[in-house]
This record gives sequence, structure tokens and C-alpha cells, in this order.
Amino acid sequence: MDTRAIYVTEDDLSRLEEILDTIPFRDRKDLQKLEDELASAMIVDPKDVPPNVVTMNSRVKLRDLRADKEMTISLVFPNDANIAEGKISILSPIGTAILGFGAGDTLDLAVRSFAKKIRIEEVLYQPGAAGSHAR
Repeated sequence: MDTRAIYVTEDDLSRLEEILDTIPFRDRKDLQKLEDELASAMIVDPKDVPPNVVTMNSRVKLRDLRADKEMTISLVFPNDANIAEGKISILSPIGTAILGFGAGDTLDLAVRSFAKKIRIEEVLYQPGAAGSHAR
């Protein structure tokens, strides 16, 4: 299993830890993995996150390699999630999977009972790289 450094800002880390503290994990291996990754995260200033890395509030172009479909999503906190607007919660399987990965990375994940292979085609917008630190 690959280990990777998650780049996270102090604000995002405290918000994510707060959210994770309020929900039961039960069978959610993806949430346990997210918590483990956050525990070893590199806490950085937003401007120091590499521009091709997915962070909170990033807008990302993904490709489902099995279905050969492309989608553009924004990775958001749960309260901002809106599937109709392409705003995917960090607590969704796709959300927990893409955090910290970058353009060109391919991920295997399970969404409901389906196995998916997703490639991050491009990070279209990332708050740190854009100089925006919107919450």
C-alpha cells in the first residue's frame, strides 16, 4: 500500500478533525484511512501546497476509466456538498480517495457496491495555488 503525504492547512485540518470526531466510522474504511492520513499530514501554509495536488475546495477533472466518462467536481466540506452542482463531500468515497493526490494519479475505489478506477486528469482550481484561502 502506498503511503503519501497529505498537504493540509491548519484551518482545514482542524475542520476535518472536528467533522471526523462527530461521526461514527463503523464500516467506513475510507474514513479510517482519511483519519490516519490526517494524523501524519504535512501542515503547510496554503501557498505552499503544490498546485497539482487536490486539497479542500479544489475543483478537479476526473475520469472514470472503466466507464470512460469525465466529470468535474469540487471537493467540499459536508455542509457545502451538492451533487447537482458537482460539489462532492470529503466524506464521500471519492472525496476521501482523492484528497492529497495529484494530476495523473490513478485510484481504485469502491463506490457503494461498484469498483471504480478513477484518474485525476487535472486540478483546475486549488485555493492555495490561486492565492485564495476561502473556507
